[in-house]
Formats: sequence, structure tokens, C-alpha cells
Amino acid sequence: MRKWLPLVAICTGTFMLLIDVTIVNVALPDMATDLQTSFGQLQWVVDVYALALAALVLGAGSLADLYGRRKLYLIGLVLFAVASLASGLAPDAGLLIAARGLQGIGGAVMFATTIALINTSYEGRDRGTAFGIWGAVVGASAALGPILGGALTELSWRWIFFVNLPVTVFAVVLTLTAVQEARQPGAPRPDVPGIALFSLGAGGLVFGLVRAAADGWGQPASWGPIAAGLLVLAGWVVVEARRSDPMLDVGLFRSRSFTGIMLGALLLNAAAFASLIYMSLWLQSIGGLSPLQAGCVFIPLSALSFGVAAVAGRSLTDRPPRLVLGGGLLLVGAGGLLLALVGADSTWRVLVPGLAVLGAGVGMANPTLASAALAAVPRERSGMASGAVNTFRQLGFALGVAVLGSVFTAQATASLRDGGAPDAPGTASALTAGQAGQLIGSAPAADRAGLADLLGTAYASGLRDVFLVCGGAGLLGGVLVLWLVRAAAPSSGRPAGAQSEPATAR
Repeated sequence: MRKWLPLVAICTGTFMLLIDVTIVNVALPDMATDLQTSFGQLQWVVDVYALALAALVLGAGSLADLYGRRKLYLIGLVLFAVASLASGLAPDAGLLIAARGLQGIGGAVMFATTIALINTSYEGRDRGTAFGIWGAVVGASAALGPILGGALTELSWRWIFFVNLPVTVFAVVLTLTAVQEARQPGAPRPDVPGIALFSLGAGGLVFGLVRAAADGWGQPASWGPIAAGLLVLAGWVVVEARRSDPMLDVGLFRSRSFTGIMLGALLLNAAAFASLIYMSLWLQSIGGLSPLQAGCVFIPLSALSFGVAAVAGRSLTDRPPRLVLGGGLLLVGAGGLLLALVGADSTWRVLVPGLAVLGAGVGMANPTLASAALAAVPRERSGMASGAVNTFRQLGFALGVAVLGSVFTAQATASLRDGGAPDAPGTASALTAGQAGQLIGSAPAADRAGLADLLGTAYASGLRDVFLVCGGAGLLGGVLVLWLVRAAAPSSGRPAGAQSEPATAR
């Protein structure tokens, strides 16, 4: 039993940092009321954390190789705890967003070391079992976030952050006693220009998308940052191609398999989890559920993702990664399309079948994602590959939340305008900030029933388009993986797919 203690330590930190991607979703209406936030600020509370994870996980991996993976993991845990405390004490939206960004930095440092620590802690079949359990934790953590968030928000939304403190103490003690230090001899220095350019480019892109949801696409404040972000990312590609020790070897994308797996990671999180913020707001502000009741609606997603991941980690390791990952993404797409059956008169029950199928898809795809990425590159690039998976996974979530904001706002505004709302854009903005109750309460008593119907119709209309986009993204990801990723038979001592097409090493 003692041999699994390192895995417990690693999975504890992984669970904590990933659950904080989605744990805030159910608490957003309470945050909006308490801190008087706008829709854009709510998006940033969610997005800045995922963006920090995406932007910094590769660079943090380089630091871990150089200075020690256990040491960096412990630093990440402590930083995460400090940022969690600051988030819980935040008096306004600006400080909460800043603390969430710091929390994302700590999460990135932890996340960058997890796969490498599993690789050095286990061998052979134990390694496959460890990756299966870790994949199940990855899938279940994001799905469990709304449930735990709902339960804690019944006390106060601040407890979704305070709860991290005792968990961190447990993880630190277990890591110090059970996890061995590991580093890469002769590891290169971190790629500071690459990290800076990627962070600026990805940040500009997400900032522009969030502004587009709030102000519309016709404003320079929307498309200007998007264009600048894309230019910076293009410059990042050029810089990385010329560096001898880049944060991400862009030559790896010459491999069809690697490219397909990265696209799969991006679209998996965008399709599966980016819509949770809009579901949570609908369940509470329109459906009238409490935070705990809203969180419990996500039980099918959590249960299926964890259960299927546990089975997939043990029984599907001998299957070609393209079939397992591609099949999981197709299920995610099907779940999104089932969720799109939501209508103006729907209750939470309409979400259950789609969430169940979505959870099965997430559980099927997640355990394979990490091992397939390691198998698609030369062994000396395994750390870079694992970091790239985490980067694209979180970037997909951040971009997904921002893109879906525009989709939702545009459709809700159109529906409100068709319904005769005098200020359709302003009403849609308030609706997306979870203020349906305040809008109805401030209306004349004779108009409240009609306004409630109009707001319910508008929200359901926007939510339906969100689900259709998510369903399409999942189906697209499945098709791309099936087309690009090469089938391969696993070899002993390597994760599934170990003999898939090698990438060109620099």
C-alpha cells in the first residue's frame, strides 16, 4: 500500500488545482451579488485561472527539470494556498481576479510536475495503473467542481477557496514523506522569451474575446486585442522555431499524431467544461435552484466521468489511442447536442441525459490523452509533451468560456429584442451576470410574470446555441483525432500508443 502514497500526494494536488477550474461556477451568482460584478468580470474570475495554467505550465516544467520536480511541486502547493486565502478574503472583483491569477500560477507549477513525478515514481504495469487513476482524477475533478462548489457556497462563496488550505497541508506533508526528488541532468534554462510571448499572445486573444462578449464585435476594444494576440502568437512560433531549447518545440507539430492529440486536448475542455458557467447561472437565476441543488445537477457528469475513466484506464490501454480519444470526443459532442434540447419551459431534468453522455466521453478520453501525447514524441521530449497537453487543455477551456460568452450574448440579445425588450443589450448583460431575479424584482408587479417568461426564453435560447457550439466542437475534435492520430500497438513499459509516429526532434 505504501507504494501508492506518492500517487496519493500527486493526485491530491492535481485534484485541488483542477477542481478550482470549475468550482467557482456555481458560486458566480453569489459572487456577482456580493461584489457587484459585471459579466466580463465573472468571465475573468473563471478565465484568468485557466489562462495562467495554460500560459505557464510549460515554463514551469522547465524549472522543475532544472531545480527538482518535488521541490517545484511543493512551491506550487504553498503558492496555491496563499492565493486561495487571498481569493477568499478578496473585498472586490479586481482583487479576486488578481488572486485567481496568482492561484493559477501556483496551479501551473504543480501541474507541470505531475506526469513527470508519476513517470519517475512507477514502472511497468504500475505506471499504467497510476496513469489510469490520475486520468480518472483529472476527469472527475473538473466535473466535481460544481457539486463541491454548490455545497460550500451554501456556507459562503468564500469557502470554495478556504477549503484549499487544509487540503494543501495534507498534500505538503504527504509529498515530503512519500515522494522522492527527481530532476533532469543537464536540463536547459527556462525559455523566458517564449513564456512571455505565449502569455501575452494568449492573454490578448482571451481578453479580446471577453470584450467582444460584453461590447460586441464592432468595437476596436474587441478585435484589436484579438489581432494583437494572434500577431504575438505568430511571433512566438518564429522565436520558438529558432531557439535551441524552446518551451515547446514547434517541430513536434510535424507529427500528425502530436497535432491531432493537441487539437483533441484543446477541443475536449472547450466542449466539455466551458459551458458549465452558463448552465450554473441558468439553474440558479432562471431555474430558482440553490447553489447546492444546482451543483447536484452535475452528479451524472461527475459519476460517469470518474467511473468510465477508472475502467478505461485499466481496460482500454491496449486499444489504439486514436479510437479511445476520438471515441471519447464524439461522445462529448453527442452530449452537447443532447443538452441543446433545452427550451424555455425546461427544468434541470432536461440536462441529465446530456450530462451523463458528456461524462462518459470525458472519462473515456482523459486517461488516454496524457499517455498518447507521451507516445507521440521522442522519449527525450516526454516532459515537453505532457506540458503541452496541459497547456492545450486549459487554453481550450479559457478560449471556450470567452467564445461562448459571445455566442450566448448574441443569441440572448436577439431573443430579447424579438420579445420587445426596450434595452436588449443591457438586459442581456444583466442576464449573463446572474441578475434575472433583480431585473424581475425591479419591474412593476403587473409586468413581472411577462418579464420572467421573456428572460427565461432568452436565456434558454442563448444556452441552446452554447450547447450546439459545444456539441459541434466535440464532434470536430473526434473527427480530427480519428483522422490525424496514427494507430499503434503499445509496447511493454510504455504508455498505450508508444510506437505511434515519432515527431522530428530538434
